[in-house]
Amino acid sequence: MAAQHVADRRDIDFVLFDQFHAESLTEHAMYADFNRKTFDMVISEARKFALKELLPTYATGDRQGVQFDRGTVTPPECFRRPFDLFCQGEWLALSEEPELGGQGLPFIISHAAGEYLIGTNFAFSSYAMLGHGAGKMIEHYGTEEQKKLFIKKLYSGTWTGTMLLTEPDAGSDVGALTTSARRNDDGTWSLYGTKAFITSGDHDLTENIIHPVLARIEGAPAGTKGISIFLVPKIWVNEDGSLGEPNDIVCTGIEEKMGLHGSATCSMALGSKGACRGLLLGEENKGMRIMFTMMNEARLGVGIQAFSHASAAYLLALEYARTRKQGRAIEEALDPTAPSVPIIDHPDVRRMLLEMKCCVDGMRSFAYYIALLMDHHRVSDAPDVQELSDDLVGLLTPVLKAYNGIKGYEVCIKAIQVFGGAGYLRDYTVEQIARDCKIASIYEGTDGIQAMDLLARKLGMKKGQVFMELLNRMNRTIEDAAGLAATQPLTDNASMAVNRLGDCAMAMGQTLLGGNLRTAFAHSLPFLEVMGDAVMAWMLLWRAATAARKLETGAPKKEIPYLNGQIKGAEFFFANLLPVTFGKMDALMALGDAAVTMEDKGFGG
Repeated sequence: MAAQHVADRRDIDFVLFDQFHAESLTEHAMYADFNRKTFDMVISEARKFALKELLPTYATGDRQGVQFDRGTVTPPECFRRPFDLFCQGEWLALSEEPELGGQGLPFIISHAAGEYLIGTNFAFSSYAMLGHGAGKMIEHYGTEEQKKLFIKKLYSGTWTGTMLLTEPDAGSDVGALTTSARRNDDGTWSLYGTKAFITSGDHDLTENIIHPVLARIEGAPAGTKGISIFLVPKIWVNEDGSLGEPNDIVCTGIEEKMGLHGSATCSMALGSKGACRGLLLGEENKGMRIMFTMMNEARLGVGIQAFSHASAAYLLALEYARTRKQGRAIEEALDPTAPSVPIIDHPDVRRMLLEMKCCVDGMRSFAYYIALLMDHHRVSDAPDVQELSDDLVGLLTPVLKAYNGIKGYEVCIKAIQVFGGAGYLRDYTVEQIARDCKIASIYEGTDGIQAMDLLARKLGMKKGQVFMELLNRMNRTIEDAAGLAATQPLTDNASMAVNRLGDCAMAMGQTLLGGNLRTAFAHSLPFLEVMGDAVMAWMLLWRAATAARKLETGAPKKEIPYLNGQIKGAEFFFANLLPVTFGKMDALMALGDAAVTMEDKGFGG
């Protein structure tokens, strides 16, 4: 797999600078030191680093896997040199303030660089990424002493971090955790408990690992209201920043997974010797609110991870279809003397490739749009703009996470289908990409949990005003597309998608408010999916209108096929895939209750 088979640089540039005008961010004081040339250089360097250092470790790391021996966790040997170079290149905190060890880049540029850094080998990059999330929590909620001790170490990758939420018997029901914390006389806390499914829970790539741990202080209320969060270093950090003694937190085993074999997924024991110490982060009993800072960042990261895998799978399938000759052209199928043609000449293969392209293009624009909203929040001086940008990010985050996870995996499976029998072999990369991608629908909250969050918390934000603003933004794109000859024919169906999405939202809200909770939540994921489909239609129409305008104003000859591809992709989506969405909307509006009214024994077994 080569770097050009990870992410389409031409498409990245189109989204950044044509669709979303990322260069205009440099008009704001925060990004005034940057320009288009700087942005191009960062993305090019990320691509170069990914090609040279990360891609060679992808298949090798999968085959070597993680080793566990008497409490010691050893990542694939091939990860060591790239990890050191990853930290030296300061790739971990591209969007953070320079005084904290970052580069101060816009989020949208960081996302673009991340396509290569994540898409080439997520098992590798996951060792560093969670450290950034831990650092962000400390930046927002830590004491000055905690910030001084931990942030730069985490943002630089000198130390890594984790998220210790899940427990063997609690799973996604975090409020049922049993890990406990007891106050010590010196201001530290003693912790006792076990955690499971901890990504990068232990390894020897860095000298220390900082574990944010959810636990209940003895005597605190039951459920999520009584949860606090603690910073538990693998090696205790003294007040002067030096390292002390090993802490009483150990890995008791690693999981053997379907994919991401190079990533250490650990079971962790805290306080088995009665000597696990931690520092309270933020206020007591506010742990879940604090942890959501990290979880939301992680959910956005998963959305990027999923479409980065899809992008790589699609580009590999496209290259294979262009070079693999098999069968005769459909018009010459009965002529045994006719030459074999590349399989991209076969109509069904072309259909699969275009479906994959629509998904990848839409997911890229979707992820970058959320990053752009984050940048608008950062650069704006207007509180109302900041608030609305933040609210839209909150509304769209569960959709991005779950929808990209679903569609990303579908693209990976379709890529295997394009390869045929060859795609099922380990000789080709697509089977590993599919295995690695599947987790995106599971961790950081399954698809169903994201859908429940959307329905119960996000849809009704500000009495539905945030959702209505999203529909208004979709309609503004439709109005723009209606003025262009190439995209005007698509606008009627686009308007229908927006209107019907609003109808579905109202039906879901009324069902929920009417007390029919089980039926409402049985349809929460289908609702999330049709909302994702509508966002995809929006993004693809936006792309097509952008391309049409460039064609109308005289695009260079070499650009014409790419720009026409944007329009054809939108035409395909609206003619072939959006009608399926309308069918799903019909089913959603019917609000059938069979799933929740059938007796348990009716499931059989």
